[in-house]
Amino acid sequence: MTHGFTRRTALLAGAGVLAAPPLVRQANAQSQFDWKRFSGERIEVSLTANPRSQILIQNQREFEDMTGIRVGAEAIPEQQHRQKFAIEFATGRPSFDVVGISLHVNKRQVGKARWCTDIKALMADPTITAPDFDFADFGEGAVAYSTQADGRMDTLPEFTDYFILYYNKELLAAKNIAPPATFDDMYESARRLTDTSRQIYGNVGRGLRNANVVLYSSFLLGTQQRDFLDGQRRLISDTPDAIWAGEYYKKLLRDCSPPGVSGFNWNESQTTFMQGRAAFWLDGVGFAAPLEDRTRSRVAGKVGYAVVPRGPAHHHCAMFGTAFGIAEQSRKKGASWMYLQWASGKANQLRYLTSGAGSPARTSAYRNEEAISQSRFSREFFNTLIESARISRPGLPEIVPVTEFRDTLGSALTNTIGGADVATELRRATEAFRPVLEQSERES
Repeated sequence: MTHGFTRRTALLAGAGVLAAPPLVRQANAQSQFDWKRFSGERIEVSLTANPRSQILIQNQREFEDMTGIRVGAEAIPEQQHRQKFAIEFATGRPSFDVVGISLHVNKRQVGKARWCTDIKALMADPTITAPDFDFADFGEGAVAYSTQADGRMDTLPEFTDYFILYYNKELLAAKNIAPPATFDDMYESARRLTDTSRQIYGNVGRGLRNANVVLYSSFLLGTQQRDFLDGQRRLISDTPDAIWAGEYYKKLLRDCSPPGVSGFNWNESQTTFMQGRAAFWLDGVGFAAPLEDRTRSRVAGKVGYAVVPRGPAHHHCAMFGTAFGIAEQSRKKGASWMYLQWASGKANQLRYLTSGAGSPARTSAYRNEEAISQSRFSREFFNTLIESARISRPGLPEIVPVTEFRDTLGSALTNTIGGADVATELRRATEAFRPVLEQSERES
């Protein structure tokens, strides 16, 4: 893609709000700011293809007219984008000034290599930080996600992705089944709702290697363990709790999901659910928008939204996050910072929320009752996001070789859908990845 065409108290209690740093408060009190300061410059923006990036590109002219800065934007499929920006950063000559980053995958990699600039100094500059930037509006969890262990804030939060439960109201009502409160309820209901003679299945979800780990982690978060690493950052992906989560994953996808689910990523799962062929789909909130599009979805107006069911020990949902960074090598950091302020500004964050493109990193969007009341999404959808913020935990370990981890563990999980023994597969995957992690930790 190129230019032309990403209950109030409950939320604040769950997400939290950081107080604006003194320098930011000082900057916002000044009157020297000029949106046109970098008029005439051109910046290149590299984004991951998703509904939020589409929103940014569709509204890009707004930024260009306001600033006089021209933008060349591209949106690339997720896996290819991660490979592309890592290769370009490694050369020392990235073709972009601004880059969208999946923090749950690349945060530690980006931070260790210092690929992106620390934006704290930019925020503190009253000549290039808008008076209404309102840093305090970003949720505490989102800011923490964008901050490296050494204190450098090398990205600006975009959105926080929670896994939620989508369900087909019509299919559940036909058998008088309520939305599941626990994972046990979910499996039993999915079994009852599966009717292979009609090609209707109780569940659909990610079975594809790598992509499937974030679904598996949703089940692991419900156990006593709740993580892939112990307190000494050692891998613990073959424990009794990890095996329980694997067994649950196996039976849900093997017993209650469509044929070929071992090759499904989110997009195949979304298509199946949109066709009315699945009762439950556990995945990221950012995939909601097409479900309510009556020109594309057979389930528009029939979709229910709920928090992830409770596990045997805990009740959590997996949380992931994205943010925008400015390339350290960019010679246009000022213009790029202008873009970041606009891209993560209140207007775009509200567009994300009301269109169903994702859960914003800013808290103000959730308090805009007028916009929410006019959205095509039900109050149930917004309440689910607020409750998910309260019970969320990171869905992946914060490590550099997270892609290799997802590949290794994901292969084991995919094998179980075909009938392989869960404990054996997880033990092999753990033994294979443990030295990779240990080497990485020594180098960090």
